[in-house]
Amino acid sequence: MRAPRTPREEDPPLTVDRLNELLLAATLVLLVAVAAVRLTSRSGLPSLLLYLAIGVALGSDGLGIEFSDAELTQVLGYAALVVILAEGGLGTRWQDLRPAIPVAAVLSTVGVGVSVGVTAAAAHYLVGLGWQSALVMGAVVSSTDAAAIFSVLRRVPLPRRLSGVLEAESGFNDAPVVILVVGFSELGSHDAAEQWYILPAEMLLELAIGLAVGLLVGRVGALGLRGVALPAAGLYPIAVLALTVLAYAATALIHGSGFLAVYVCAVVLGNAGLPHRPATRGFADAVAWLAQIGLFVLLGLLVNPGTLGDDLVPALIVGGVLTLLARPLSVLLCLLPFRRPWRENVLLSWAGLRGAVPIVLAIIPVVADVQDSDRIFSIVFVLVVVFTLLQGPTLPWVARRLRLGDGEKTVDVDIESAPLERLRGHLLSVTIPQRSRMHGVEVAELRLPPEAAVTLVVRDGRSFVPGQDTVLREGDELLVVATDAVRDAVERRLVAVGRGGKLAGWLTEPDAVALPPRIE
Repeated sequence: MRAPRTPREEDPPLTVDRLNELLLAATLVLLVAVAAVRLTSRSGLPSLLLYLAIGVALGSDGLGIEFSDAELTQVLGYAALVVILAEGGLGTRWQDLRPAIPVAAVLSTVGVGVSVGVTAAAAHYLVGLGWQSALVMGAVVSSTDAAAIFSVLRRVPLPRRLSGVLEAESGFNDAPVVILVVGFSELGSHDAAEQWYILPAEMLLELAIGLAVGLLVGRVGALGLRGVALPAAGLYPIAVLALTVLAYAATALIHGSGFLAVYVCAVVLGNAGLPHRPATRGFADAVAWLAQIGLFVLLGLLVNPGTLGDDLVPALIVGGVLTLLARPLSVLLCLLPFRRPWRENVLLSWAGLRGAVPIVLAIIPVVADVQDSDRIFSIVFVLVVVFTLLQGPTLPWVARRLRLGDGEKTVDVDIESAPLERLRGHLLSVTIPQRSRMHGVEVAELRLPPEAAVTLVVRDGRSFVPGQDTVLREGDELLVVATDAVRDAVERRLVAVGRGGKLAGWLTEPDAVALPPRIE
């Protein structure tokens, strides 16, 4: 495969006509990509494969678009990963993440180290790469991909303890892997002994800085957005996404782990009960889709499909060792202290999906001019395509065979909050989804605080003012008015009834049932 290089010729000037051509081409690609999501959703394949195919079709061996700017691809890839991680963090529920943090933290550090060592040994002894190139290869492919995990796992009915581990791991492990790839790529330009000595300390310091800045920006941003009523609802999603990018940029400038910072900040904001939360999630989801489409199409443009066959066997060797040996071994060693069932270990081993992250990271050694960097990029690209085709569609089948489905999981009610600044209150919009235990509960049985009331019910397109004996149904939309003082209690009560039904708080402790939808 031809390696990506920075083009020497100057790009043509951007004129109005040139802009029109670019806009036409970009919108056509976006429309094709959006329409193709239907196909990938039916087959169970991550959509990244289709977007890569679109990029390859547009490239030099397809429609003839020439693109080989590795540095620009790396920069845009980092920007896309920031948005993807932010969307994943905003959609991660704290009550699912909290019990998974110890396991995910070990998998993201010790587990990554085990995978790097085993995969690097295979790349050196079985593929013939030098030790520096082998270490770079091992680090590049050892990170599970957030976009692939978030898109595939949310369609697989897994227990929350498993989905929480997989989502947390994919959000956490980008940070240490980026540090390792950069460190291994720079080994040739530094004293080797010194570099090996300081690399672990640098990694710990960067992770600590990223965690601290992410928590700080998330907490301060949440306090600010909860205390200020913005004049337009559309400003809240922009502010939330801007805060996550701020966490990344500020951390990166002080040499911390920006990827960890953006994910932590997004988790804090996503669980802070901010106004217009569903709108924020929808906006972040749309921007993340746009980032994924643009990133994967761009990566596809870098590929010369005529040379892919030369890298198939090395990719199968490295990918096979990674999937069948390195990943299971890292899961087994890391989860021994936690004594988890063997079925869960098997699923965690098979669910280590790769995607855009390894391909983007494979550009780092190309820019750093590491030996065999062209070959590393080619092998990683083929590996991602082949093993995504293998693991993505089979993951639901593996979960069923291991009897790890969670089809009876209760779906939480969807609560959107809008501040009423002059009245010192909030208007809560509550949607009752299918399988919610709020179905069949009377309004009086919600037992809301006296300072709150259900003022309107929308059912089958018809609105009416409910009475205390009105029975709520799936699909109902409720408008609840609450004062600032009881707003949090109302949200917790609604979530509790949605999970436990009308007896929530009677058969269990209220605080145990009414899990808070925010990080305190």
